[in-house]
Amino acid sequence: MQGLFFETDDTVHMVIRFVVMLLCFWTAWMSGKGASQSWKNYPAVVIYTLLLAVAVRFIHHALFNGPMFYGNAVLFYVMDFVVLLVFSTAGYRYTRTNQMVNAYYWLYEKASPFSWKDKA
Repeated sequence: MQGLFFETDDTVHMVIRFVVMLLCFWTAWMSGKGASQSWKNYPAVVIYTLLLAVAVRFIHHALFNGPMFYGNAVLFYVMDFVVLLVFSTAGYRYTRTNQMVNAYYWLYEKASPFSWKDKA
């Protein structure tokens, strides 16, 4: 009965970690996108990512028995924050580029998926 409810295989734990990582990356992208859609400045993205990194640290603590407030938790928090900031910045810039190009189509055109330039 124990094998039915509790997996002892490390492969299952790796799959769960992978799914948690994907959900955290998606959440970071969406928080950047949300800040951009509400026309907030970039510091709002950083604040949202700081809060999201605390939530991710808690998920790692709750699911995988990782450190929350002791040991080298600060290092892990900073690593989580930096990786999540990359995804939230990408979501912010991608959405802001589309906003600027669509809202001000007579002024701007896309230079890349993450930037725009003047049409003139």
